[in-house]
Amino acid sequence: MEAFTGTRPLAQALDTAALEAWLGAHVAGFRGPLAIEQFKGGQSNPTYLLNTPGAQYVMRSKPAPVAKLLPSAHAIEREFQVMGALAGTAVPVPTMYALCDDESVIGRAFYVMSFMPGRVLWDQSLPGMGNAERAAHYDEMNRVIAALHQVDFKARGLEAYGKPGNYFERQIGRWSKQYLASVTEPNPAMDALLAWLPDHIPASARDAGEVSIVHGDYRMDNVVFHPSEPRIIAVLDWELSTLGHPLADFSYHCMSWHIQTSGAARGLGGKDLLALGIPSEREYVQRYCERTGRADVDAVMADWNFYMAYNMFRIAAIVQGIAKRVVDGTASSAQARETAATAKPLSQMAWSFAQKA
Repeated sequence: MEAFTGTRPLAQALDTAALEAWLGAHVAGFRGPLAIEQFKGGQSNPTYLLNTPGAQYVMRSKPAPVAKLLPSAHAIEREFQVMGALAGTAVPVPTMYALCDDESVIGRAFYVMSFMPGRVLWDQSLPGMGNAERAAHYDEMNRVIAALHQVDFKARGLEAYGKPGNYFERQIGRWSKQYLASVTEPNPAMDALLAWLPDHIPASARDAGEVSIVHGDYRMDNVVFHPSEPRIIAVLDWELSTLGHPLADFSYHCMSWHIQTSGAARGLGGKDLLALGIPSEREYVQRYCERTGRADVDAVMADWNFYMAYNMFRIAAIVQGIAKRVVDGTASSAQARETAATAKPLSQMAWSFAQKA
């Protein structure tokens, strides 16, 4: 499976016998023997492929050692909760089987879900596809995030999944603290953003009535497409999900139109979108507005520079957390060092959007 760019031997040994015994007691129909591989991708929570003679499963765990985790990071319990709640909606998710918060089993908390055989597409220019195929894949991503923002979260038992109101203030405060807890070297652009963002939240971002489930990291390589159709069969990596402002979530997704592919960063910046059959950013925003009942795309675009600055600041803070784990020796993937190097360029791009806002 191309999802997570394949598997590799375990980075850290796991107690296979203890895990197999736990799965036999908690996952209906589980039968060993169990063999474990680790997916290559994933900068945050290690992800494993569990092979048995009759079935395959996916396990997500907190990284080890847990003593060095940042506050509120790696919340796999929340991933398990939200994907379970979304089962049966227009948002495709894997089947959740079991959550284990007993760290004595493998040394940290984990959950087990269904394995979704399909395609995770890493190159956002979608090489090898025709223009109509590319357009269809992008329209499907647009459809799914619009569907997510229209889910009745109260009816799904997620009314307490996030705090009401002041979403941007709280998020800016949260990521400022996370960044400051992860600093490894000076970054003037981040220092400028820490001061600028709280004082420049636009009126559109303060609408208390705008509340939805937000994924927090919705992008092409966090969804699984059907093996041969432009149809998403699973949205993955819900670690950063909460209740919040849908435009924060959607504008984060749209950062791809500005980020160029370089090293670990993957985006559409500098690409000839018309030649590729990929919608322009404005066309993509307009289609989302149509799907979510927003009448005025111009009103959304009027504050777009703030949204871009905020989201690039946020991802720079997340990447800085990876950089800190590289320094501490707890990064969970071989690509972590390359990803960590993008923190400064992202923060500089964020500051350039702030200066245009």
